[in-house]
Amino acid sequence: MKKVKAIIERASDGNYSVYMDDDKFSYLITGTGVTAELAIESFKENYEDMKRYYAEKGKEFEEVEFTYQYDMASFLSYYSKAFSLAGLSRITGINQGQLSHYVTGHRVPSARTKEKIQQAIKAFAMDLNQVNFI
Repeated sequence: MKKVKAIIERASDGNYSVYMDDDKFSYLITGTGVTAELAIESFKENYEDMKRYYAEKGKEFEEVEFTYQYDMASFLSYYSKAFSLAGLSRITGINQGQLSHYVTGHRVPSARTKEKIQQAIKAFAMDLNQVNFI
């Protein structure tokens, strides 16, 4: 199954959108919502609706697997149930106030800051992956 990027972004109006980042298909899937989570849910529902539509019309539907890529505001919104800004600040070394600006869209992190956040979160995930309980 082909992997396709699904881009998740926060719009200037504060809503979130998800869209396929591949124009080689006969269909395009999008989703929107007031939160990143709702936008992803809408995106997945629209994908399933498109599969049903193609089946009803007797058309061949190429199924894909999505890999999600987030802008910083969308990531922070989507994972706010797992990461508080204080916790994320401790993990990444980025000031909590600065992270707050990224959530609201008042500021956009530099490429260097995005890389720093991404590497810190991946290192944290690797630490979690090694946890075993007795």
